[in-house]
Amino acid sequence: MPRPSELIHGDLSSRKAAHRAAQILLDIKAVNFRPDDPYTFTSGRKSPSYIDCRRIISFPSARTELNQLAIELIERDITKSEVDVVAGGETAGIPFSAWIADSLERPMVYVRKKPKGFGRMAQIEGEMPEGSKVLLVEDLTTDGGSKLNFIDALRKAGGKVNHTYVVFHYGIFQESLSNMAKLGVKLHALATWWDVLEVARENNLYTKSQLDIVENYLDDPENWSHTN
Repeated sequence: MPRPSELIHGDLSSRKAAHRAAQILLDIKAVNFRPDDPYTFTSGRKSPSYIDCRRIISFPSARTELNQLAIELIERDITKSEVDVVAGGETAGIPFSAWIADSLERPMVYVRKKPKGFGRMAQIEGEMPEGSKVLLVEDLTTDGGSKLNFIDALRKAGGKVNHTYVVFHYGIFQESLSNMAKLGVKLHALATWWDVLEVARENNLYTKSQLDIVENYLDDPENWSHTN
């Protein structure tokens, strides 16, 4: 079975962009490997790798280049004609959606995790005309579960959501694609853990032993977490 990242990066230009994005994320220390002292997430799951895309907002050159890569991806794989409104998911998706909306010269809204107030736009801040083609933007996705709430809110408010964009897609949970497919939504991402691992190997950023441990995790995250 193809890895999810292989399904996302289907052509050479996408793979080159993915590797450049991975390099930027490594450079600003947004992604880290710590196989000797695994991270423990709030879910209790163990992982030798960790990403914090929120760091991007503090690095002007990095965020500018990542945004340009995002625009190239959107214009190539989605096209501007398919985007009437750019929507950011609360809270991490808001800065990325703002940069993308500005570059595409499109209106921006943001979607709350929970409704506030009353009426059709209870979860939506900003102006979104009925029938708008909406691009949902967030910083990352693991299994795609958090996107379901945002997509549902946008559709209930009259938006048409066929695409979602993230800077980083874990690329290790098959349901991240199947969850979106069930909703008729295509997931677009710049980079995955597989891209980061490949760039880290090419640049000898960690020892072979450390990177092998990370690869074992990426191949079977549930079992690795259980045994560690």
